[in-house]
Amino acid sequence: MVIGEKKVVRIDYTLKNASGEVLDTSEGGEPLSYLHGGHQIVPGLERELAGLSAGESKDVVVAPEDGYGQPDPQGIFGVPRAAFPAEAQLSVGETFMGEDDEGGAVPVRVVEVREDLVIVDANHPLAGETLYFHVDVREVRDATLEELTHGHAHGPGEEH
Repeated sequence: MVIGEKKVVRIDYTLKNASGEVLDTSEGGEPLSYLHGGHQIVPGLERELAGLSAGESKDVVVAPEDGYGQPDPQGIFGVPRAAFPAEAQLSVGETFMGEDDEGGAVPVRVVEVREDLVIVDANHPLAGETLYFHVDVREVRDATLEELTHGHAHGPGEEH
């Protein structure tokens, strides 16, 4: 069976940046399961995995436009210090959950702390980065009706 639409795929992967630093890996843990075509992995990787079968491996280079995009300058903005919990020890690099205009959760990273203002970045931490993946395909199977309805892969016993 080959990777394509409506297939559940289990992969082992290692993600590196241009310097060769490992940013993420499934090594030592469970393989990543995803519903192919369900927009659960970056588009450039999903596109390159199509047509592979269990047991195959592939090295994939994903440009920023097919990964997490380019950083949006409007994603960097100031938040009044008073909007943070009084006990919060704010430091550069710390991550908080904010809200977008529709009330949805948005992770933001602190990039600068001023007396009355905290500058945060809502861009994905890998925005603007070229991504280097090594992927080993472990399993390809048909998605169940429940997985297709829910829009994501389930684990053994239909676990979410």
